[in-house]
Amino acid sequence: MQRSPSRRGAVAALLSLMGLAAFAALPQAALAQGGGWPDHAIRVIVPFPASGATDLVARVVAQKVAHELGQSLVIDNRPGAGGTIGTAEAAKAPNDGYTLLFTTSSTHAISPHLMPKLAYKADKDFTPIAHVADAASVLLVTPSLPVKNVQELIAYAKANPGKLNYATSGNGTIVHLNTAAFAAQAGVQLTHVPYKGTAQSISDLATGQVHMLFDSIPTGMPHVASGRLRALAVTSEQRTKLAPDLPTIAESGLPGYSSVTWFGVYGPAGMKPELVAKVNAAFNKAIQTPEVAANLAKLGADVVKPGTPAQFADMVKADSARWAKVIKDNHITLE
Repeated sequence: MQRSPSRRGAVAALLSLMGLAAFAALPQAALAQGGGWPDHAIRVIVPFPASGATDLVARVVAQKVAHELGQSLVIDNRPGAGGTIGTAEAAKAPNDGYTLLFTTSSTHAISPHLMPKLAYKADKDFTPIAHVADAASVLLVTPSLPVKNVQELIAYAKANPGKLNYATSGNGTIVHLNTAAFAAQAGVQLTHVPYKGTAQSISDLATGQVHMLFDSIPTGMPHVASGRLRALAVTSEQRTKLAPDLPTIAESGLPGYSSVTWFGVYGPAGMKPELVAKVNAAFNKAIQTPEVAANLAKLGADVVKPGTPAQFADMVKADSARWAKVIKDNHITLE
């Protein structure tokens, strides 16, 4: 049996008003199954602010997963300290499948190497469940810079050591790490100019006060289309459908370079394998739908191929090791 349109609309309106839920009607198959997990709403902790990138990605995917599982997924934003506050809370939650964590590279591959006194251990306090999506960045330069591709940028930087600077959204952010990794692999000297956010650096980049910026594709490419900025390449391993005409940095002169912000789902440590399998299957099915892929593309994220919890764990381990080296080699701190 299905809920009446009026009741479904009323519940959805209430949850929307609270700003906490992604709701879908219960599918017939789930109702027919009767008891068992899940038999009530599932809390999904997002350790970043509402309406931010991670929150928006989580809500798009959660709505479809709710339909697959036959229960609402309630998004619970717990921002603060670069996502580490909400992440620590998720680590302490019961491992019964009713509390999940929707997070990014920041909390599990970067912060552990920048914040030695974290209230959680990224590799021990969680159960990896599903890799959902990746968001590449785009390398932007000021139009006054006489370069049209990555190789020309590297050559110019080598010919003018220390004269090029780059904007970031702050110390230890993915924007900072992307550029530090780029400079190290290219063998060039660049000067760091931190801002409170990449949006605040766009005007300075357009006028040539700063020369480079690794920005998100949705926020950066409109300025390229208007002619204010020039795009050279994207950071993903493969070309992205979000900017299909741009080459990757790897194919543009720095083989092996790649960097994405990944989005994934965890549970507290010790979740039962059968629960992990169910959640993994639901998220994998959700990201294969054209609707989810299209909506995530609007947010600058590419859905990934469905994978296992073990594959997700291995990916995060490799990502963490890469950023640990970049942070150590470049003496990056949060100060």
